[in-house]
Amino acid sequence: MKRASIISAIISVAMATTAMAADFQLSPAIKDRAAKKEKPTFVVSYHDPALSVAVPMRKGAELAGKELNVNALFTGPVGGGAEKQVAELENWITKGVDGIAISSSSTDALAPVINKALAAGIPVVTFNTDNPASSRLTFVGQDLVYSGVVMGETLVKTMGEKGKILVFTVDAAAQWSKDRENGVRQALAKHPDIAVAGVINTSNEPQQIYSAIENAVLANPDITGIISLDCCSFPAIGQYLERNGMAGKIPVVGSDLLPQSREGIVSGSLTATITQNPQRQGHDAVVVLDKIYSEGVLPPTHTDTGVEVIDKANVADHQAE
Repeated sequence: MKRASIISAIISVAMATTAMAADFQLSPAIKDRAAKKEKPTFVVSYHDPALSVAVPMRKGAELAGKELNVNALFTGPVGGGAEKQVAELENWITKGVDGIAISSSSTDALAPVINKALAAGIPVVTFNTDNPASSRLTFVGQDLVYSGVVMGETLVKTMGEKGKILVFTVDAAAQWSKDRENGVRQALAKHPDIAVAGVINTSNEPQQIYSAIENAVLANPDITGIISLDCCSFPAIGQYLERNGMAGKIPVVGSDLLPQSREGIVSGSLTATITQNPQRQGHDAVVVLDKIYSEGVLPPTHTDTGVEVIDKANVADHQAE
């Protein structure tokens, strides 16, 4: 089938197990631009571009833009905030872009604007953080619950089957954090002699992260393990342990392989990290939007970017993300 005829067709999905819109259609304006093979504009909205993990995501999105000859605009509210992200997305909907990829700062707050874009005929996919409450067309990212399971299992292998742990996160209310925490608890439920002393919400400001870590560890001097659910509290935990002569004494498992995290694993202040390939997430989100725009191809419900454990044994084989 020729490209133009595919574009003019209705894109429909028949997957009863998903919340996808079964009758989604590209808007007439987008169909017309696609049929004329005009260069599309895709918005890649990350919930906080100031986070370190956003750097490889931006790189991936921009790389896909060059490969596919499309405009891939990586954006989002610096410092986070659901209201600011919604306002930005409302603006892009009004401008009539050709597709949007969204990492939601809040599932409930972002679901209505996602559905609004879809109703306007703009294809919307989620990446990095899913939004199952919406009718998004597909999700590009890690199985977040499973990543939490792997975090818990990895800590147990290092720490043993009894002890007391702390869990840190920069945003305990975010869906990605809830999913990973759920996975961690699933893994630890198999070990009744391990207790979770608390889930510490650090926020995403560096000084606040460090202070929250310091206060929590001082309040729980008998902890035997730590899990970080995010990219940014993880290296800060290693810094705190290093500065206080505790490096290597408490196993720490976290997420992503930022340069500081890689250094911590090499030095021994951090034990292991669970990577999710953030560059691929940004890249493949643009690829998916382009397939919808240019070919009328809707991908599977989930494009899994994988889970890999990186520790001192294999960290030399991996570059920082």
